[in-house]
Amino acid sequence: MKQTALKSNADILNKIETIEKEVMKLKLSVLTKLTSSGKKILKLKGILKGSDISDKDITSAKKSLYSKTGI
Repeated sequence: MKQTALKSNADILNKIETIEKEVMKLKLSVLTKLTSSGKKILKLKGILKGSDISDKDITSAKKSLYSKTGI
């Protein structure tokens, strides 16, 4: 008797987890449809290939980005 109760509890938990995953997928789907601007997504992968970025460049960029925050 206990074993069937444990099995059914496990089944219920699995079903709940499945429903939660489906709800999350639905939320993401709705959000992407609501926020889509119709613009083509520009991918920047590989845009800096072959460029030399020095530590000085990184330090300069950090200073520029974080100058007002005091980091």
